[in-house]
Amino acid sequence: MAQTVYNSQLDAFDLYHQIQETHEPKFPLGGPALPALGHAVAGSTGAAISNILTYPLALIVTRLQIQRALRKEAGHTADEAYRSVQDAASKIYGHEGGISAFYAGIASDTAKTIADSFLFFLAYNFLRQTRLQARSKSSRYLPVTEELGVGFLAGAFSKFWTTPIANIVTHQQAASMLSRNQPQRDSGTSIRAIALRIRSEKGLQGFWSGYSASLVLTLNPSLTFLLFETLKRFLLSRQKRSDPPPQATFLIAAVSKAIASTITYPFSLAKARAQTSFRSANTKDSEETAKSEKVQVTTDSDSSKNRSEVPNNVFSAILQIARTEGPSALYEGLGGEVSKGFFSHGFTMIVKEYVHRIIIRLYFAILKLLKRFPNPETTLEGAKEKAENVVTAAQRSLRPS
Repeated sequence: MAQTVYNSQLDAFDLYHQIQETHEPKFPLGGPALPALGHAVAGSTGAAISNILTYPLALIVTRLQIQRALRKEAGHTADEAYRSVQDAASKIYGHEGGISAFYAGIASDTAKTIADSFLFFLAYNFLRQTRLQARSKSSRYLPVTEELGVGFLAGAFSKFWTTPIANIVTHQQAASMLSRNQPQRDSGTSIRAIALRIRSEKGLQGFWSGYSASLVLTLNPSLTFLLFETLKRFLLSRQKRSDPPPQATFLIAAVSKAIASTITYPFSLAKARAQTSFRSANTKDSEETAKSEKVQVTTDSDSSKNRSEVPNNVFSAILQIARTEGPSALYEGLGGEVSKGFFSHGFTMIVKEYVHRIIIRLYFAILKLLKRFPNPETTLEGAKEKAENVVTAAQRSLRPS
């Protein structure tokens, strides 16, 4: 099944399409096939449109992920919290200006989605070709483990460059919550204002807050693929496994994605909290003053320690959340994330189908304009030459030695 693995970033290049495109017909009449970059454009466009359609759910999930930490820091009551996805949607619509509130930061997030897809594609293509050349010149496919490994490295590369944008997007999505719970913060929502705020609060490294969690989340598509293969063996007959029906592929891939998202969701939550964590200069100064004066008041020092304690890595952050807020806190907003993944999967599949057809038509129209696509006369001559070669080879094989 190695040939069904195109890459491991299945959000941008959907598993459904990778399986279908594996059997994409060649062009025997001499026309060049659509290059891989064309598939990348189709995948990125489908992912971008899907991202726009599901963005309100992404915004709600982000707010559900960070609200406990913000509420605890600001000392607000539970009555002000979002109780569910539906409750969050109702409150955002009623208190923040209607439909437009659900699309705060959408331009930045869509740009990040496109950049992430193309950077992944470039890194994946380079790494995969390098591995193929190292194995043998005739090899077209890598083993599944190597395909997934190449996908992980390409994902780590793309996430390194897009994590700063992801931090800005998270701040834009949660801008109203941050200004309400942390009034001492600058409430500007422009990219420039948020970038300056992150720089002043955390320094340059602050733009890569949550990157370690992103590395773990890069494994999500690989986990999705493994679950897909497992479910396919259990749910499909042996005859259908090699070429499953499109409907079965969609449903099994969607279920696999939901399970994988559930397993890795705590890392997504930890990433969102790391990106919106706040430590003001006043807090830092007060801690240094308390340390120099050696304040011995137990309650004050304990509370200061709790406020300033910053986990060293994503695993420490998850353990801290589980210990201080309970295991259920790690899955706050999970329902919205699973729903978003399911709809995103469907939208990407449907949109890419149409975009793929349009890109293929444009590609061959350009080839015709550039006279790189063979005309009918050239095609007939090529077919005649091939037929003559076949006849000649057959005659030679029949001659007595």
